[in-house]
Amino acid sequence: MPWPPRPVLFRALALLACLGSSGCAHTDGALAYYWQSVRGHFQIMQAAAPLDDWIARDSTSEALRARLQLAQRARAFAVTELGLPDNGSYRRYADLQRPAAVWNVVAAPPYALQLHTWCFPVTGCIGYRGYFTEAAAQAEAARLAAQGLEVEVYGVPAYSTLGYMNWMGGDPLLNTFIGWPEGEFVRLLFHELAHQVVYAQGDTLFNESFATAVERLGSAQWLATQASAQARQAFAASEERRQGFRALTRATRARLSEIYEQKEALAHDHQALVAMKNEAMNAFRTRYAALRSTWQATPAQLAGYDHWVAKANNASFAAQAAYDEQVPAFEALFEQAGRRWQPFYDEVKKLAALPPLERSDRLRALRPAPASAP
Repeated sequence: MPWPPRPVLFRALALLACLGSSGCAHTDGALAYYWQSVRGHFQIMQAAAPLDDWIARDSTSEALRARLQLAQRARAFAVTELGLPDNGSYRRYADLQRPAAVWNVVAAPPYALQLHTWCFPVTGCIGYRGYFTEAAAQAEAARLAAQGLEVEVYGVPAYSTLGYMNWMGGDPLLNTFIGWPEGEFVRLLFHELAHQVVYAQGDTLFNESFATAVERLGSAQWLATQASAQARQAFAASEERRQGFRALTRATRARLSEIYEQKEALAHDHQALVAMKNEAMNAFRTRYAALRSTWQATPAQLAGYDHWVAKANNASFAAQAAYDEQVPAFEALFEQAGRRWQPFYDEVKKLAALPPLERSDRLRALRPAPASAP
């Protein structure tokens, strides 16, 4: 599920803690899922080799060698300038010979923007389920669709094991994102490393919004001090598209929420509810077509947006909300911390330790007030 021009960065943790854990549901289906998670992750780890080894190989293309060297610089920058963890993660590379690391499934009811959740040891309850083969993800999606849920399956370029696998060499760089434009590449790297700093069990919105804030702030710092003028220009163009698209999807989520709040009142008139929902979705696609016509971009740069819009449903919109809804609050907290990374992380850790409702209230209080109309 691309959030163009880059895929959405959902987590699909290797659920190693599940095997033999009293917290796991030891049904045949559950054990099969845990096993594919463990096996799939170990296959990735076994395929990875240190960056210096790849750089030294005669068989490594010049383009890949240059990108791996960029990755080394960005990884060092993450430690020295952003205070992100200095460990084995993203110091190795693996070519998986496939377009995605995992495939995630998300689902939501037909008249609500609330993600279906799965609960696991280590990660808590999360609004997606990851599979290391697309066929397995599609099978889970079909099962959920048969229950009346709206579903989506999308390829994920990277995921974080929250540092739990650093003893095995850490999460590697992958062919699934190594060739992205520089600005998008460092965004992803900083996002994934941020998950190793703070993780609130069972709070996808908090975790993803925090990591997205780190990626935005960190990539801005990288582009300002490390990138070429060409890289900055390319990123600015993609960011303009991204911001326009986010504004459109936020407005559509708000409209859908208004409609679904009337669900009980319209219980006697289901057709009216369906008509209102269809009208909102049609309006979204019409407004997207108008927005798209203003973009100066190649078909490849627009493909992710087009695919997302064509398949958009409640699951799509609900999943997207996890990545940006609380970002302004975290950005405000960064400013309060004097734009210093370690004090910022310390404050976020305090928030993560709070009960969920209190955490949400604190973040809501941090959000900047909306600009008043002129």
